[in-house]
Amino acid sequence: MSLPAGSGGAAVGPGLPAAHVRWLGLQAYEPTWRSMQRFTDTRTPETPDELWLLEHPPVFTLGMNADPAHVLAAGAIPVVRIDRGGQVTYHGPGQLLAYALIDLRRAGLGVRDLVAALERSVIEYLASLGVAAESRRHAPGVYVAGRKLASVGIRIRRAASYHGIALNVCNDLAPFARINPCGYAGLEMTRMADLTAVDSVAAAAEGLLPYLLRYLYPARGAQAPADAGMAAALSAG
Repeated sequence: MSLPAGSGGAAVGPGLPAAHVRWLGLQAYEPTWRSMQRFTDTRTPETPDELWLLEHPPVFTLGMNADPAHVLAAGAIPVVRIDRGGQVTYHGPGQLLAYALIDLRRAGLGVRDLVAALERSVIEYLASLGVAAESRRHAPGVYVAGRKLASVGIRIRRAASYHGIALNVCNDLAPFARINPCGYAGLEMTRMADLTAVDSVAAAAEGLLPYLLRYLYPARGAQAPADAGMAAALSAG
């Protein structure tokens, strides 16, 4: 996959590499996944972290050890087995993916810290919009009134992470009825467009980004990029 050139740099501390934010728009799932693998396999200790913000055409993804029986009726939607943890989920247009390609040693994050940071980013973003959300210790993701709003799945390789969090914004929720989402039969889903005034992926990306930087880089005093860098990142592609 050829990545769009548009990106914005968000400083995360003096003398430390920046986290480059890339707004990739609508991208096919499998080439994006392979690009994350290549980035992780070729990065060095000096490689800046990257946050990829994007959406995918319709696809069901199965984690490494996921039970394919949780795919009830895929129909014409492709099913791809990938290398993250967790069971089956759905991605489609109108859903924001935030992929966190992070050197965990440099960031001072453990695996659970990373999951918690991704969840907390969404929870605090929702709180800023007047919506109470929560995480669950044994069922990663973000929930509002018992319905799932965001799903988390990550992979750690060479002490670095990829994959990330999928936030339902204005996507069609019907395909979730074709699976047991995250392995839970009957789990209901929700989306930001039904809870808030946010009804576009671009708006959700711009709103979520400051919280991602804040919680992924707490020790470095990361701040929301208030300069043209964020605007460039979110308008490219």
